[in-house]
Amino acid sequence: MGFRHNNVLHANHFRKDWQRRVKTWFDQPGKKKSRRVARARKAAALGVRPLELLRPAVRAPTVRYNRKLRAGRGFSLAELEAAGIRKKEALSIGIPVDHRRRNKSEEGLKLNVDRLKAYRERLIVFPRNAKKPKKGDSTDTSAPTTRNVQSVLPIPAGVAHEAPRKITAEEKELDAFTTLRKQRSDARHAGARAERARKKAEEEEAKKK
Repeated sequence: MGFRHNNVLHANHFRKDWQRRVKTWFDQPGKKKSRRVARARKAAALGVRPLELLRPAVRAPTVRYNRKLRAGRGFSLAELEAAGIRKKEALSIGIPVDHRRRNKSEEGLKLNVDRLKAYRERLIVFPRNAKKPKKGDSTDTSAPTTRNVQSVLPIPAGVAHEAPRKITAEEKELDAFTTLRKQRSDARHAGARAERARKKAEEEEAKKK
């Protein structure tokens, strides 16, 4: 490699004590076992409660990923209200609440309300006093149970893929670009056209008088 012009000369240091600066992961198998033991200890400490919280099904952001449904942080206040669950009650039965979330579609709202209702139907709430169960406590506690919420109420697929089929003659004749531009133009000029039609009707009424 040549050197040109009035620049600083290279002083490459290739004999540093690099062995001390190498990061190793020799504790990976031990850490794996530690995490597994910690999970088992946490599950035992939870008693008969579910191992994880129920999560809402939300759309991933941006056009690229919004076909996907994934687990969200918590249920919105509108979803809890539609399902008939109070905010403080939700926190006590394993339903997280996200007060910042807003429902942008009826489909998303209905999906999560159905998840909440299905969870509420399956949930067994043991009464504090077996002789005096309160409202909302389960009376039949002998039903088969599971602590894995995700296996019972999994997040559904975001898009239902269609089976392959032949393109119809109508689809071949349809000009999708022109159709979309026409609908866009109609939406843009709808107000002006309605105003023009109103003025024309008023002029005709005035002529009749």
